[in-house]
Amino acid sequence: MRKLFSNPLVLIGFIIIASILLLAIIAPLIAPYDPDAIDVKAILLSPNSQHLMGTDGLGRDVFSRMLYGARISLMVGFVAVGIATAIGIVLGAIAGFYRGWVDTLIMRIVDVMLSIPTFFLILAVIAFLTPSIWNIMIVIGLTSWMGVTRLVRAEFLSLRNREFVLAAQALGAKDGRLIFTHLLPNSLTPIIVSSILGIASAVLVESGLSFLGLGVQAPQASWGNILTDGKEYIQFAWWLSLFPGLAILITVLGYNLLGDGLREAYNPRSSQH
Repeated sequence: MRKLFSNPLVLIGFIIIASILLLAIIAPLIAPYDPDAIDVKAILLSPNSQHLMGTDGLGRDVFSRMLYGARISLMVGFVAVGIATAIGIVLGAIAGFYRGWVDTLIMRIVDVMLSIPTFFLILAVIAFLTPSIWNIMIVIGLTSWMGVTRLVRAEFLSLRNREFVLAAQALGAKDGRLIFTHLLPNSLTPIIVSSILGIASAVLVESGLSFLGLGVQAPQASWGNILTDGKEYIQFAWWLSLFPGLAILITVLGYNLLGDGLREAYNPRSSQH
């Protein structure tokens, strides 16, 4: 932890993520307006003392919608990455532990999935489903597990013939005990790093889908559909594009800084500073 937080960029990433999470959690307490409340007398107001981030084309307060949008965007990131990580751990552990034809079969499936552009695969699946936040989370999770699978497999292959695993096996430990007690705990660090970086990717994918109208549907607020609203008024309502764009940029940057910092801090081959 001392090595991790001695890196100022990691500390900045941690502060960014913690701040956004806190704002998302307390959004109902600090949002000055109902995010869905329409006010025809306050249409497209620029940022002012009453509306810190201005209003949109329906007179809704952008600051309130940004706060609630943070909840949606981060929830999609956490749930989607949770699904992808669970699938990746199971398949990667099976491939790395049992090897042979099981490993070959799983890795060929991974290769096929990786040959298809993920975003277009998500678009194709979403086209057959009703756009909703739950469908978005499930689809992103079910199309993002390949990297975790390869990572877990590589870790298991590296650890499979280590002395502590062979000793446990010689003492009669069953496959389940070897996997869950000896191999998986020693593979957690790269999995955590991959998951943190995956949240950033999921936030970007959700924002892209919402921007295209295939993600979170109005009137529910997300950063992506706030950007969509701003597209129509970009020439004279700059705040509708600026604030959600900055929120997405800062959030993704925060997760990337923290993920890279974790990778360096817990990598025994990294240089000591």
